[in-house]
Amino acid sequence: MRAQSSAIARSRIAESAVTTPGADGPADRRSGTLQAALGVIAFSLTFPATAWGLEGFGPWSLVAVRSVLAAVVAGGCLLALRVPVPERRYRAGLAVVAAGVVVGFPLLTTLALRTSSTAHAAVVVGLLPLTTALFSALRTGARPSRLFWGAALAGAAAVIAFTVQQSGGALTSADAYLFGALLICAAGYTEGGRLARVMPGWQVIGWALVLCLPLSLPGALVALSYEPARWSAHSVTGLLWVAVGSQFLGLVVWYRGMAAIGIPKASQLQLAQPLLTLVWSVLLLGERLTPAAPLTAAAVLVCIALTQRARG
Repeated sequence: MRAQSSAIARSRIAESAVTTPGADGPADRRSGTLQAALGVIAFSLTFPATAWGLEGFGPWSLVAVRSVLAAVVAGGCLLALRVPVPERRYRAGLAVVAAGVVVGFPLLTTLALRTSSTAHAAVVVGLLPLTTALFSALRTGARPSRLFWGAALAGAAAVIAFTVQQSGGALTSADAYLFGALLICAAGYTEGGRLARVMPGWQVIGWALVLCLPLSLPGALVALSYEPARWSAHSVTGLLWVAVGSQFLGLVVWYRGMAAIGIPKASQLQLAQPLLTLVWSVLLLGERLTPAAPLTAAAVLVCIALTQRARG
């Protein structure tokens, strides 16, 4: 009887944690903002690292191998710390995270980057904060203020205008992949942010990666048989970063940040991601930026500041 009462109490505590609105104090909010920002920095390197990876791997093998490597790292951490398997009621949410963040977004963006530049891909990625906020409102019942939405729309418009100008205003067939990646990633972010309220963020992505392992491991073997790898410093570095940096460590801090400051506000920090991606593209891929970059960066920073102050 006592054990049953204890289980019921834990269940109620977990349920209340899901609906708790953000961090408890200023220190928690600052920590959450910092962690979400670190996640954005990690994600901003994903496209350049993917471009490097595609120098030696085919798109299907790159996605499958990165998932396997990330699952090995995450599974090792889960085993070493003896983390119990999540309760059944959380597994559907983990499946959404796996479909959106582990499989869908990496696969669709990698397919797009075969023909699209990183600058062009950033056009669509700049819309991810708004899409995530929309999914959050539908999924969790969040109702951000008008100031929040106004600043978010202004920031998204600035990012889109800048990245479209960088890509020459041309649209390619890769847009279908990128828009699909945008939608499925927003769903994964939203569900992962909710789960990070009841379990540590690293466990959310860790279990999502392990959940995909029965598919990603044989998928990697099949893909490598059809797409032989050409090993080089760039391809190996790109693979390791997207597997460990973007796929695991970046999502760990990202989900922790979302759990602390709320999904809509954390998602707006991603307004800076396309600009960071373009900077990395200059440094790592040799692309050029126009003089509009500093002005756009300043506008985005103002928008981010407004969204962080807005009350939802």
